[in-house]
Amino acid sequence: MTMDTPLELTISRMGAQGDGIAQGPDGPVFVPYALPGETVRGTLEKDRFRLEEILTPSAERTAPLCTHFGRCGGCLLQHWQAAPYFRWKRELVAEALQREGLETEIAPLMDAHGVGRRRVIFHARRYGKRTVVGFAERRSHTMVDLEECPVLSPELDQAMPAARAVAEMLASMKKPLDLQLIATETGLDMDVRGSGPLPPTVLMDLADIAERFNLARFTRHGELLLQRAAPMLTMGRAQVELPPAAFLQATLLGEETLARLVTEAALGAKKVADLFCGVGTFALRLAEQAQVTGVENHAGAVKAMQLASHTAPGLKVVKGEVRDLFRRPLMPQELDAFDLVVIDPPRQGAEAQARELAGTRKLSRLVYVSCNVSSFARDARLLTASGWTLEKVTPVDQFRHSPHVELVGLFRR
Repeated sequence: MTMDTPLELTISRMGAQGDGIAQGPDGPVFVPYALPGETVRGTLEKDRFRLEEILTPSAERTAPLCTHFGRCGGCLLQHWQAAPYFRWKRELVAEALQREGLETEIAPLMDAHGVGRRRVIFHARRYGKRTVVGFAERRSHTMVDLEECPVLSPELDQAMPAARAVAEMLASMKKPLDLQLIATETGLDMDVRGSGPLPPTVLMDLADIAERFNLARFTRHGELLLQRAAPMLTMGRAQVELPPAAFLQATLLGEETLARLVTEAALGAKKVADLFCGVGTFALRLAEQAQVTGVENHAGAVKAMQLASHTAPGLKVVKGEVRDLFRRPLMPQELDAFDLVVIDPPRQGAEAQARELAGTRKLSRLVYVSCNVSSFARDARLLTASGWTLEKVTPVDQFRHSPHVELVGLFRR
């Protein structure tokens, strides 16, 4: 059989990355945009399938929301109805835990898409005289010139035209650009990367763009170039002024859902450490009931958290420490000074910190927030091997139509 020979396959299950999986002549075959139970026709390219026709559509198939679906790599699962999609996402968590030999209660998945994502990174590329602004195709560097993005919140309605205007303004520099935009309560916060130093002559044009599209602030690689208003967000009782290119949970409902799960798990704690605390997403809410020490490698984020805590009514003390927890994790004697530890690492997890948490003697409660089920399961295995019990895991979905799932795990001992 050659690579160009048409082949018919039946999809047996959904893979962890959102592809349908079928049994091919030489093993599993991954079929993008196919659903379990469907029979499809196409051609085989190694272990991947070029889908040409769906011969038997699934009853779970639904019309996608976006005209770019199937080309844009941003959403992979708009064609799947909500109920089976949610079941699959919860099963991703169960399978990751099973691979590490972990058993625990897995709560129903919580839908936290809300009104949509409040942060986005557009890519801008110049092709001859044409500027393309959008996302890359899946497994490709080819750009999709976006006309819409239904998963963004209404507060980002002006994000795409603002990004396009800035990309056109900088087109003569012929640089590949990344433009991050965050919807804040005072306007859009934009950070541009890849441009190199900007000539002073663009600042007048930039001011006009900021006025037209309600940009609160414009930075280049975090360097402030223009600010019409401080970009502000409310977190619990606090008002936080975001540092440039700040990290936030993808959706407002996602942040509120994760924060509620964390604060509920922290009830009764009087002294809390919040590791990888960012701008204080959890710390500022936990400070309503406990003294909090937030630890984060980003100095601007720690400063923003502390300033917000000083002006918020009714909060207990919020301390901050700038520290690289990958290279210098908190040691057991430091951790044992707290009633509770909250940890929310990036996608690679926190293996070094998990090993130190495993060595604690007095600490009896740990809340682990994760955006990667595989790294969470790895760290959870380290913890349970040292005597911690993974009491419960709650999956949270704020990246709708994607294979990404977040979770909150509660450990006790």
